[in-house]
Amino acid sequence: LGALLALADAMLALLFPIPVRSALVLVLWVVLTGGLHLDGFLDACDGLLGGSTPESRLNIMRDERVGAYALMGGALLLLTMFSALSTIATWRWVVLLLTPVLGRCGISLAVVLFPYARETGLGRDIKNHAGVPQAILAMATALVAAILLAWAMHSAAPLLALVVAAIVFGLSAAFIRSRIPGMTGDTYGAINMLVEAGALLAFVASIWAG
Repeated sequence: LGALLALADAMLALLFPIPVRSALVLVLWVVLTGGLHLDGFLDACDGLLGGSTPESRLNIMRDERVGAYALMGGALLLLTMFSALSTIATWRWVVLLLTPVLGRCGISLAVVLFPYARETGLGRDIKNHAGVPQAILAMATALVAAILLAWAMHSAAPLLALVVAAIVFGLSAAFIRSRIPGMTGDTYGAINMLVEAGALLAFVASIWAG
C-alpha cells in the first residue's frame, strides 16, 4: 500500500502541485483500502462518543447510518491528514511508505493484546486466528522499516513517527477500553486511522523543526 501511494505521488508530481497531489493521494489511500478503516473510524466515533452504556455503544457502531459524531470526526481526521501531507515537500515517499505500515501494526497489536467485544463478526474471525507471533512480526516489520528509512533520510523522523504511533495506539486503545469491554472491527479501523494521522503529524513536526 505504501509503495503504491509513493509511486502515485511521484507520478502526480509531474502534473500537480503538492496540495493537489496530497488530496489525490489521500483519495487513493481510501480507495485502495475500500474505505474499510475510515468506515470503522466513523462508526467508532458515533458509538464511542454517542452511547450512554457499553451495550448501547456497541449497538450504535453496528448501525449503518452516519451520525453527527461520525461526520465531525471524519471531516476533522481527513482535514488533519490532508494538511499534514500538504506540508511535507521532501521525502514524501518515506512518509507514504512508513505511515500505512505503522497503522497496520497498530491493528495487529490491538487484535492480539485486547479481548474482542462481540461473539461474532469479521473482527472476531481475525481475532481467532492471530496470536503472539503475528504481533511480534508486526512490531518487527514496523521497527525495521523505521530504522531503514531513518538511515535513508539521515534523519530521526521515521523513528519519531514510530514513537508517536506507539503513543497514539496506547491512548486510543485505553479510551476504547474505557467505553466498551473490548475491541471490534470498527475500533481496529479507528486505531489504524488515528495511528496513521499521528505518524503524519510526527513527520511534519520533525521536518518543520529540523
